[in-house]
Amino acid sequence: MIRTQDEFVAARKPTWDELDTLLARKHLLCRLPAASISRAASLYREICSDLMRARSAGYSSDVIDLLDSLSARACAAMYSAPPYRLEGLRDLVLAGFPRSVRRNARFLALAAVLFVLPGLLGFLGALRSRGFAIQIMSESMVTEMEKSYAEFGRGREEGADTMMASFYVYNNIGIAFRCFATGILFGLGSIFFLIYNGLLIGVVAGAVTAAGHGRNLFTFMAGHGAFELTAIVISGAAGMVMGYALVDTGSRTRWASLRAKAGDLFSMITGAALMLLVAALIEGYWSPSAVVAPVKWGVALLFYLLVLAYLLCAGRSRPGGRRA
Repeated sequence: MIRTQDEFVAARKPTWDELDTLLARKHLLCRLPAASISRAASLYREICSDLMRARSAGYSSDVIDLLDSLSARACAAMYSAPPYRLEGLRDLVLAGFPRSVRRNARFLALAAVLFVLPGLLGFLGALRSRGFAIQIMSESMVTEMEKSYAEFGRGREEGADTMMASFYVYNNIGIAFRCFATGILFGLGSIFFLIYNGLLIGVVAGAVTAAGHGRNLFTFMAGHGAFELTAIVISGAAGMVMGYALVDTGSRTRWASLRAKAGDLFSMITGAALMLLVAALIEGYWSPSAVVAPVKWGVALLFYLLVLAYLLCAGRSRPGGRRA
């Protein structure tokens, strides 16, 4: 039976007000209790039906605009992606990232071995023979590295720190991204880049040490190394987690197996990127500064202890069984 507009509004307004109240309580319906979410979905269907009736009956634009706006708000609340929240970043840093690293500790250990052992090999090889270093890097690059650390500890020219910090962000995140993203090749790409970057860093350290400037190099690297090197290892570990998920799928499809690891992968690579950002700031402003070497080594030790404590302890259960 066709009703007048006033009768239609009087009969349906309580439903509209109820939905409006639910939407006003929270911006995201996913935060509401299950019963409220179910009720909101039912009300949303009724509002859509009311909107079609109002248009079909030719009711005034005020009624149609009201229903149109209400249905759009309900649709956005139910189907839109959650907005960016600082609380989410805080939760990732304080708990999500270190928990994900600990859950994948075996991959982290393997990544560390694949990174450190080639680094030691490269260091010892370049330390004993410059010819070994030249086989890994070009002779001009080896010479440039040797000259770069011949003098150290005077600081940079004004304005150079910011430029170099920007370069370090670009360079470090590029290295970490390659270590992670190539894990899609069933983990083989991550293994390769871990070995390659470890070997390259070791060769640089060995060649510079053999030239007599090792103290300068290690004093420069000490401050940011805790963040940068750890982040590279974590990125490689994340790549291997991704690769292993594609190899050992269990009863799932490869896509489903990868999706099951998506949360850990996101936390690990985002956390590693934040560590690399911190490393770049330290490398740009602190590492080349004129601060005396003993102070830099003391700060470096503190950084390593903080990173270790953070990865081992952050996000663990609070007393009473609640997670931090």
